[in-house]
Amino acid sequence: MNKPKIGVLGLGHLGKIHLKLLLDQSNAICSGVFDTNNARCEAIQGRYDVHVFDSEEDLIKASDAVILVTPTPSHYSLAKQCLLHSKHVFIEKPLCSNLEEALELKRLSDTHKCIVQIGHVERFNPAFQAAQAQPIDPMFIECHRLAPFNPRGTDVSVVMDLMIHDLDLILSLVNSQVEKIDATGISIVSAAPDIANVRLTFSNGCVVNCTASRVSLKAMRKMRVFQNQNYLSMDFIEKSTERIQLHDRSPVHSKNTPIEIEGHQSKKYLEYEKSEPSSNNAIMEEQANFIEAMITGASVLVPIEDGIRCLDLALQIDECIQEYQKHYQ
Repeated sequence: MNKPKIGVLGLGHLGKIHLKLLLDQSNAICSGVFDTNNARCEAIQGRYDVHVFDSEEDLIKASDAVILVTPTPSHYSLAKQCLLHSKHVFIEKPLCSNLEEALELKRLSDTHKCIVQIGHVERFNPAFQAAQAQPIDPMFIECHRLAPFNPRGTDVSVVMDLMIHDLDLILSLVNSQVEKIDATGISIVSAAPDIANVRLTFSNGCVVNCTASRVSLKAMRKMRVFQNQNYLSMDFIEKSTERIQLHDRSPVHSKNTPIEIEGHQSKKYLEYEKSEPSSNNAIMEEQANFIEAMITGASVLVPIEDGIRCLDLALQIDECIQEYQKHYQ
């Protein structure tokens, strides 16, 4: 495949961003757009030189691949149409509303040999990429993802809306199975929980404490990773990573002068390093990853299997929160 023709389904806030960035991709062609909201379609026609299709089916048939940026409840039916027409599909997170739908999409993608990439965009954040410059073996992880209230996205819980970003990152870092889930959540302005906290215990002993809120005064997206003689702090808004490494001997090639401290039995040396904030656009990079996979046959960074695993965990957390609310509220 040379330059794949890619259509955008859904022209809400995120759909418009995907369209704008897709038009700047040098290795792809935008086949057109569709949204059930006519006003959105008319606004896009007035702003960009793109074809507006009369239906999702027309868009799917005219495209090699589809970027699916519609509300979560429609993901399954629209992605299924794409796969039945043997079209590759990029699905914004979360993958689907339930696990059964997700597994059926996996089966269809295998049958029709189609690429399915899930839009867990933080995998492309420079902070996360910088953290992976060295091997990571977490013992404890702490996450905070806080955002001011926005009516958009409240059709799902804060777990599916915000926390799912961190759940995906956690599952990509911890090479183990979740053994125990303790979760609490509170509904403030939405029917679904707006604030949630979960403690995950993995079978290898790693423990994760994760908090998400969509009713905060200011935004925060941070993750801290504690491992043997190493500490990482990732700021996904600033797009930078701080690393503190503990050494038994003073490192020879350190960028910064190590700090000498008195250890329990001998001297230790703390080496501090901070990655420079990057101006990269993570959504554009995940699109480029999707396009490259279609052209070269390479694997995408976030395949459907990762989306299924993350969705499964998010659903289990939501179930725990529902049990908590029944018992205490």
